[in-house]
Amino acid sequence: MRDIGKNIRTLRERRGLTQEELAQALFVTRQTVSNYETGGSLS
Repeated sequence: MRDIGKNIRTLRERRGLTQEELAQALFVTRQTVSNYETGGSLS
């Protein structure tokens, strides 16, 4: 599952987005995006 988080981070950074900006686009919190990227939670 860590590869998914790594891919999310890589793609987010390639698009020049912060975690906050991605979170707003996905209607989730910044902490949720952080959890996705670190493998903390995928629910």
